[in-house]
Amino acid sequence: MESGAGTPAQRPVGTPAAERRLAPLFAVCVGYFMVILDVTAINVAVPVIGRDFDASLTAVQWVTNGYTLAFAALLLTGGALGDRLGHRRVFCTGIVVFSVASAACGLAPGVVFLTGARILEGAGAALIVPGSLALLQEAYRSPADRSRAFGLWGSMAGIAASAGPLLGGLLVNTLGWRWVFFVNVPVGVVCIVLVLRHVPASARRIGRSLDWPAQIALVAVVTLLTTALNEAGRLGWTAPLVLASAGLCLLACALFVLREHLARSPVLPLSLLTRRPVAGGAAIGMLFNFAFYGMVFTASLYFQHARGMSALRTGLALFPAVAMSMFASALSGRLARRTGHRPLVITGMLTGAAGLAGWAAAGQDPAYVLLIAPMMAAGFGTSFALTGATATVMSAAPDTHAGTASALFNTTRQIGSAAGVALGGSLLASSTDFTEGVRLSLGIGAAAYLLAALLAVLCVPRAPLTAG
Repeated sequence: MESGAGTPAQRPVGTPAAERRLAPLFAVCVGYFMVILDVTAINVAVPVIGRDFDASLTAVQWVTNGYTLAFAALLLTGGALGDRLGHRRVFCTGIVVFSVASAACGLAPGVVFLTGARILEGAGAALIVPGSLALLQEAYRSPADRSRAFGLWGSMAGIAASAGPLLGGLLVNTLGWRWVFFVNVPVGVVCIVLVLRHVPASARRIGRSLDWPAQIALVAVVTLLTTALNEAGRLGWTAPLVLASAGLCLLACALFVLREHLARSPVLPLSLLTRRPVAGGAAIGMLFNFAFYGMVFTASLYFQHARGMSALRTGLALFPAVAMSMFASALSGRLARRTGHRPLVITGMLTGAAGLAGWAAAGQDPAYVLLIAPMMAAGFGTSFALTGATATVMSAAPDTHAGTASALFNTTRQIGSAAGVALGGSLLASSTDFTEGVRLSLGIGAAAYLLAALLAVLCVPRAPLTAG
C-alpha cells in the first residue's frame, strides 16, 4: 500500500546514497520500455494484420491510433490519479492493465476486437508514463541526478524504439504478429516485481479531486481530431464527417479550456500553461512526435507496399532511423550539464528537419542507401531533443504537480503521434501516387521540426530552471 508523506514506510529519497541507486531507475524504465516498444513494434506488423483480417488502410490506422488515442486522452487523468493516490500504486495498476490488454490483443479474432483491446492497452500506458517521470523526480532530488535519470529514461525510449521494428519483424516472420503483443505479458510481470521491491511508496494527496468534465472534453478533443485525420483519406478532406469532426474538436477544446478556468481543482491548472517553458516544451514534444512517428508509420507502409519487403526486412530497413535513438538521449543528457538544454533541443530539431527534407527531396524511387542518412538524422534529432524538452517541462513545474506536468508533456507527444500517423495514412490513401504521398508526408514532418526549433529558441531557457 502507498504510505503518506513522512511515514516510516516511506524511504528517504533525498540522501546521496538514494540518489546513486540505479535500481529504482531500472525498475521504472522496464515499464516505460514496454510502452515504447509496443508503439514501434506494431508499425511493421500493421500491414500483415491488415492482410490477415482483410482490413482497409483506414481500419489498420485505427489499430495504431486506437492505442495512441486512449494513451493521449487519459494521460492527464493518469497524472492526476498519481498525484492523488500515489504514483507507485497507479504505475503498477497501469502495468497490470497493459499486460492484460496485450494478451487480449494477441487473442483478437478480428480487427474490431483488436482495436478495442488496443484502446485498453493505451489506457494502461496512460497510467504508466506519468508515474515513470514522477517516480524518478521523487527518487533523484538534485538537478544533476535528475538530468542524468531523465537522460537514461530517454535512452530507454531510444533502445525500445530501436528494438521495436526489429523485434516486431522477427516475431511476425517467425511466430506471427500475435506475439508482438504476447511478449508484453512476461515483461509486465518482471516490472511489477522490480517496482514493488526497489521503488519506495509515494506520498498520497487525497484532497486533490479529479476533474471528470475536463477529462471527458479532452477525450472528445483527441477522438475527434484523430477521426478527422483518419477518415480524410477514405472520404476526402471536405466530407461532412471530416468537417464535422474538425469543428466539434475545436468546440471540445474550447470547452476544456473553459472548464479548467472555472474548476476549483482542475486536471490541468492553466497556471502551468502560463509558464513559457512548460507550454513551449509540451508543444515541442507534440511536433517532434508528429514528425518522427508519422515518418516511421509511412515508411513502414512504403517499404512493404511499394518495395515489397517482408516485415523483418522492413524492421531492418527502419533500423538506421531508430538506432540513433539508443545513444542520442544519453549524449544530450551528458552535454546538457555543460551547455544547458536549449542549444541541444534546437540542434536536434534542425537535424530532424534536414533528415526528412532530404528524403522528400531524394526523388520518386531513390535507392535505399540514399535514405539511410535522412532516417538517421530524424532518429538522432528527435532523441537528442527529448531529454532537454522533458527536463524543461519538469523543471519548470512545481513538485506538487509533477505528475500533471509529466502527463501534459506526454499527452501532447501522443497527440502528435496520433496526428502524424493519421495524416500520413490519409495522405497515402488519398494520393494517386504512393511515393508522392510519402514525400508530401515527410515534407510536412520537416516543417514540424522547423517549427519546434523556433519554439525552442523562444521557450527553452538558457540556464536550468528551479521549480517554484
